[in-house]
Amino acid sequence: MPNKLLGVLTGIAFAWVTGGAALASNNKAMDADIHAIELQWEHIKFDEDGSPNQFAHIDALAKFAASLAEKYPGRVEPLIWEGIVTSEEAGMAGTLSALGYAKTARAVLEQAYEKDPAALDAGAPTSLGVLYSRVPGFPIGFGDNDKARELLTQAVSLAPNGMDANYFYADFLMTQHEYAAAYKVLKHALSLPPQTKRPLWDKNRRAVMRELMAKAAAN
Repeated sequence: MPNKLLGVLTGIAFAWVTGGAALASNNKAMDADIHAIELQWEHIKFDEDGSPNQFAHIDALAKFAASLAEKYPGRVEPLIWEGIVTSEEAGMAGTLSALGYAKTARAVLEQAYEKDPAALDAGAPTSLGVLYSRVPGFPIGFGDNDKARELLTQAVSLAPNGMDANYFYADFLMTQHEYAAAYKVLKHALSLPPQTKRPLWDKNRRAVMRELMAKAAAN
């Protein structure tokens, strides 16, 4: 059963394609490994929702992501995805272990942030911002809305057409009751081209954004 402490961690999956073109690096083998993580993350997140094996599978994927960080030392992309998948573990784990996963994800993502905050459509600052927004604050956890706003604002600045950077910034604005601003950000995010290489992720992300946009319009 998803934990109550971090149950709001909805998973952080970042667009690997923008405008229909893959954000390829100069390492084709790494690109293929990263894309495999993306597709497996989507399958576990959406197709296995509610399955008793979901956590075991996300845990195995986190270990695979960590192995890629060792396989491609110095590259920021595997670190970002290790942080993303570990953040997902925090959302699926039991209450007693959830915060530990969140802290591990933060440490990994901070390494990625130091290397390149703009990489993968500002994946590091976006995912760090979500953690700071959704993890409880002191004395339970390290949550900090001021830090979250700073990171998510930076993410949108670095990746103005990044779907997840915009979505998670809008989601944060909703929690702060800044509905008009959230609506504007969501409208822009929904106008972005479909992510044809990741249709499952694109479909689910857009559905969530439309729901959030309707709530913003109603307030």
